[in-house]
Amino acid sequence: MNDMPGGAMTRDYAGGKMLAAKDDGVALITFNQPEKRNAMSLEMWQGLGEILDEFAEDSSVRVVILTGAGNKAFVSGADISQFEKNRANADAQREYERLSGVGRAKYAAFSKPIIARIRGFCLGGGLAIAMQADMRIAAADSQFGIPAAKLSIAYAPDSVKKLIDLVGPAHARMILYTARRIDAAEAERIGLVNKMLPDEELNEYVLDLARTIADNAPLSVAASKLTINQMLKDESQRDMAAITRMMQTCFDSSDYKEGRTAFMEKRAPIWQGK
Repeated sequence: MNDMPGGAMTRDYAGGKMLAAKDDGVALITFNQPEKRNAMSLEMWQGLGEILDEFAEDSSVRVVILTGAGNKAFVSGADISQFEKNRANADAQREYERLSGVGRAKYAAFSKPIIARIRGFCLGGGLAIAMQADMRIAAADSQFGIPAAKLSIAYAPDSVKKLIDLVGPAHARMILYTARRIDAAEAERIGLVNKMLPDEELNEYVLDLARTIADNAPLSVAASKLTINQMLKDESQRDMAAITRMMQTCFDSSDYKEGRTAFMEKRAPIWQGK
């Protein structure tokens, strides 16, 4: 698999529309419907949930990369071919949200870092997926946008909140009201993506970033993700007890002792995640 050196084996989910592989602490999840520019179907949401369940329990997985098959799209949005059947009116939309909600909830609750590696179109529901990731690294030819205003649908409030958190209300209004696409340079300028790179540098940069994170103490990284996510919530909704428990877990862990010992012995630490 050329995106993950080391001979990682690829496993199929959702009838082959979702792919998963792992190697050296880094896992790769691929949205694999290139003939539809990786548009997200209900089956793909279910497959994503299954993959995340496995990676959550696998202590060898320290960080996850999300990517789209081919070079045309990360995820171009929801699979509109399913709209007439599954999202034709408000009642159908509620059922669609129920069916896709399991995968969405597992994605939102995933405790390990996720990097979105973006090429081509990243639109609508695809942008919502990218914004839910911890970091977004984009190729220079990527395009971003939310076409909800061209379809007379309302973008989900949790996704609107993510957009505001990243780019602020002024840019969020521009993106949502106009439904225009923006290029990767503009996305980087307003903070929608962390970094833009030439296409030929994207894979190497993202793998290096992922391995850098994977080499760090997993409990500390998990604590940072938990704390950032909680602090982005309204003060009344923050789970400060969970943050305190995670801090105690870190300080009581064998990894904390290993980190101190490795520092004194001038060697790389060997993390156990406990």
